[in-house]
Amino acid sequence: MTDRIGNIARLIHAVSASWVIGIAVIIVVDVTGRYLFGSPLLGTTEIIKNSIVTITFLQIPLAVYRGDMIRTTFLYDRIGEVTQRYCRAVTYVTGLLFFLAICWSSVTPAYEAFLVREYEGEGALRVPTYPVRVLIMVNSVFVAYIYAVMLIRDWRKEQQA
Repeated sequence: MTDRIGNIARLIHAVSASWVIGIAVIIVVDVTGRYLFGSPLLGTTEIIKNSIVTITFLQIPLAVYRGDMIRTTFLYDRIGEVTQRYCRAVTYVTGLLFFLAICWSSVTPAYEAFLVREYEGEGALRVPTYPVRVLIMVNSVFVAYIYAVMLIRDWRKEQQA
């Protein structure tokens, strides 16, 4: 049985990894152009500023899905299984609410950025910001959904990813 959520999270992660490679190429071209030809790649700063946020948000779903988020096991390993389940439930609900809050707080800025065609940078290259804002909003909903699924699976005692 394939797990669609895991497959989607892995696909999103692959996109982020590809994006990192693309950013590396842009940086190499910029540095090479700057030092060998005295002409940097225009817009590199704007592309990188928007890409870092995007790459980070694209990596979150797989980290959450795999349970690779940071946690302290000093006390967790010493409490009983029932208490561990309650702790996980609190974690899942907190994560779900946190990412729903990110989505909710991103709706108006994303909408306004789209309406006014907000761009980052001036001059030769202007990078639109609304795709990044929309991606943060949509990805936050997906991560909240992952937390909800993990909570349900945990309480049904189904195996996690």
